[in-house]
Amino acid sequence: MYTGKEYLESLNDGRVVYLNGEKIDDVTKHPAYRNSARSYARMYDALHEPETRDILTATNEYGDRTHKFFITPKSSEDLLGARNAIAEWSKLSFGFMGRTPDYKASFIGHLEGLASYYEGFEDNAKAWYKKAAKEVPFVNHTIINPQVDRSKPLHENKDVYVRAVAEKDDGIIVSGAKMVGTAAALTHYNFVANYGPMDLGDGDHSHALIFFVPMNAPGVKMISRQSFELQAATNGTPFDYPLSSRFDENDAVIVLDNVLIPWEDVICYKNVRIANNFVPESGFVNRFTFHGCTRLAVKLDFMTGLLLKATESAGTNKFRGVQAQIGEVVALRNMFWGLSTAMAADPDQGPNGLAIPNGASSAAYRALAPQSWVKVKNIFEQVVAGGLIQLPSSANDFLNSELKPYLDQYYRGTGIGAEEKVKLLKMVWDTIGTEFGGRHELYEVNYAGNHENIRMEALFQAEAAGAADRYKGFVETAMQDYDLNGWTNDTWVNADQKVLTKQ
Repeated sequence: MYTGKEYLESLNDGRVVYLNGEKIDDVTKHPAYRNSARSYARMYDALHEPETRDILTATNEYGDRTHKFFITPKSSEDLLGARNAIAEWSKLSFGFMGRTPDYKASFIGHLEGLASYYEGFEDNAKAWYKKAAKEVPFVNHTIINPQVDRSKPLHENKDVYVRAVAEKDDGIIVSGAKMVGTAAALTHYNFVANYGPMDLGDGDHSHALIFFVPMNAPGVKMISRQSFELQAATNGTPFDYPLSSRFDENDAVIVLDNVLIPWEDVICYKNVRIANNFVPESGFVNRFTFHGCTRLAVKLDFMTGLLLKATESAGTNKFRGVQAQIGEVVALRNMFWGLSTAMAADPDQGPNGLAIPNGASSAAYRALAPQSWVKVKNIFEQVVAGGLIQLPSSANDFLNSELKPYLDQYYRGTGIGAEEKVKLLKMVWDTIGTEFGGRHELYEVNYAGNHENIRMEALFQAEAAGAADRYKGFVETAMQDYDLNGWTNDTWVNADQKVLTKQ
């Protein structure tokens, strides 16, 4: 497994990253990426540190020590261990980095157990499982097509969507673009696939692909969104931007311009059934929601503590209405921890003895997480309120000898000085009010899928698992107790019956 130092060194590999019209020479040194890169490096170091090594890692079936989420899960105990490892890594970013290097184990962790699913590429699936377990590489994923013209079917957007444009002895040539490569500039590989059925109106199967591609492969280009880390470094200090200055997992559109994908990195090629169905049939949905739910639970631990401290600093924590709002955040926090436990403790049984995180709890997380994060954000806005607007502009205000006495007098809190209170509220603002905070709201709202699918798929999961029939059957048992003539059993008494009582 990489160490932090090895991880940082591995990123200086000639990759092509663009930001603000500039090609970035070294992402580990550029102020737009360098602290986020170090946040990931700290996670890699934790794999080897005595205090966290046993929480994070174990030995897999090939004798390789790896992050627990990369190990083929065979029991609820395996999944609980993986959950705790996910949480331990997530704590290092307080839950604000979602696509950490363990995230893609959501897919890779089943490649050994489900190798037979990838017909014709079974050996590749197993090889990628072994490689990922041994190295724990950082893999981003892009499975969504660019929003160019979604009114058109797939075959009418061939110049946009990723497709095979040529086949060679050593691999396939692919072109097109994918979104959204979260943290792409700081990863080792891009996992490319499709989410949702493909319209193959003209019989062209060139889009039916699943593959891995190195981020420095010739023809791979990343177009980053604006860097909140760079903005933080430009506009203030860590005092002003304590989260965005180190946890900005920059998102990017990934362009593949005639890129060679060697055959050994291909998992699916021109197989429409596998390309269309791998998301539900590989266990990927259950596992990425397992990771996401655990990470959100950690994030809500942080937000609960932040709200408690913010209300204590304002002297409002004993107000009945404020306590009710805090209690709702605590309840949401407890709900997501409960869902993550349920996913692990009551797994679905998959092929070849796989223990797959519980599908019903997975679907519940997907449907509830977006509105829950919006609710938490809204509670902060209502409870902390105007205190977030009246903050001084930057840490430099406290360093101004003429201004500091006024700050000390008018910005102090309940039992704390002005500097400590402003430091606390700057943290709150970075979670909900800055561009970093805005991106996190968008991230949580869309993380698990579009707003309709996440609800529809909760229904589809219940139907597929037979739960929908059980629910309807439960209603039928109630309806069988009566008909047009009254009760159909002796438990209840009809209006025209005499009640017999025992003497």
